Amino acid sequence: MTDLLYSAIEEELRSSIRSLLSDRVDLSRLETADPVDLKLWRTLAADLGFAGLPVPESAGGAGASWRETAVVMEELGRFAAPVPFLGSAVLATAALPADDPLLPELAAGTRTATLAVPLSTWDSPQWTVSGDLVGSVTTVADALTADVFLVPTDAGLFAVEGAARTPVVSLDLTRPVADLSFDGAAGRLVAADAGPLVERALLAGAAMLASEQLGIAEWCLTTTVQYAKTRRQFARAIGSYQAVKHRLADLWIAVTEARAVARYAADCLAADDPDLPVAASLAQAFCSPVAVKAAEECVQLHGGIGFTWEHPAHWYLKRARANAVALGSVAQHRARLAGLVNLPG
Repeated sequence: MTDLLYSAIEEELRSSIRSLLSDRVDLSRLETADPVDLKLWRTLAADLGFAGLPVPESAGGAGASWRETAVVMEELGRFAAPVPFLGSAVLATAALPADDPLLPELAAGTRTATLAVPLSTWDSPQWTVSGDLVGSVTTVADALTADVFLVPTDAGLFAVEGAARTPVVSLDLTRPVADLSFDGAAGRLVAADAGPLVERALLAGAAMLASEQLGIAEWCLTTTVQYAKTRRQFARAIGSYQAVKHRLADLWIAVTEARAVARYAADCLAADDPDLPVAASLAQAFCSPVAVKAAEECVQLHGGIGFTWEHPAHWYLKRARANAVALGSVAQHRARLAGLVNLPG
């Protein structure tokens, strides 16, 4: 039976990572030439072991589940943390077989990897690299900091350490993307059939991204409510005006619903439930627009300060907008969902 409630262990995990991120995340670094915080990533992955939460203990992981990983993703979204968690701890980790020698290294945080597919990939991707590792892949998430690339080809999935990386300007500076060229690179064959592994990784990515979108929406809602209680206009707190109350109440309902949808996707992934494809597409179709709406309301209800660079709201809006087209758009997931539940196109 699906459990949409957080366990005591999951809440303790949330408390510990929230405490860390509140002390360590500095969004001002996003305006520098090195936006990714690798020191924070090493703390999360190597020191605290969060990168290995869904990895069995026999493979060097923590032996927890994707539910705990979802809690981490929520908090990373809440703080817009610029770390390569999605690429390495989710996409690459989910794509590797349990007996692959790279998996314990990713779980321990000693190496970082990413799945070499465009960030917009969502279903049955076309391989753009041949079996002799000739070709390129565009807009790969977390590629600039990865030690290893998992490259799907028509001859199988390869682990490649060498690739030419070209940074690409992205709307979301908290998750840089890059174009990769593998011409002349050497790789190790991970599996002879890349299709099922990539499909599994994309489903895991979609499910976990929904939790990140939930975290974004929760931060935007909480921050806006706090502001509405203290900001005064015409001798009254703006939160006392009915129009503001209605907008925040509607947003609270949407975030509450998104929490249930995201938790269901995380639970299906953790339990290897056959309903995972439905749950993952449902989560993206629902949570993506909620995160965007929450970020837009955050900017607008903060008034003039919400439109300035000094307030962090714009980073959350950019991340929500970029996530809305990552691992499939809302329209694409709705179309797939319709097919999965036998609705007419």
